[in-house]
Amino acid sequence: MTALTAGETRDRQRPLKVWVNAAERVRIEAQAEAAGLSVSAYLRSVGLGHQPRSVVDLDAVERLIKVNADLGRLGGLLKLWLTDTPGRGAAVADVRELLGHIKDTQDELRHAVTRL
Repeated sequence: MTALTAGETRDRQRPLKVWVNAAERVRIEAQAEAAGLSVSAYLRSVGLGHQPRSVVDLDAVERLIKVNADLGRLGGLLKLWLTDTPGRGAAVADVRELLGHIKDTQDELRHAVTRL
């Protein structure tokens, strides 16, 4: 994309018209929004051969970080129990329950990643 210098504006006398059907319009608008651009800026960027990057949902990233931290804590607790008190300190049912929590957390992490 051609960069504008400070104080320079785009020539608003030369718009391009693009004929699209309703479905195409919705798709273009959604892709522009995902890239964090106006439809005009998105089409200009694509038309000039640039691939706009999508804006990552910061809330989704924060959820992933929290889930990953939870998974790390659960794994650390299990490792601590297994190394410090092998065969003692917790019933097999408790260990299985902890493993279930770890699996649930892994599933939550996978689900969060697919939403991005």
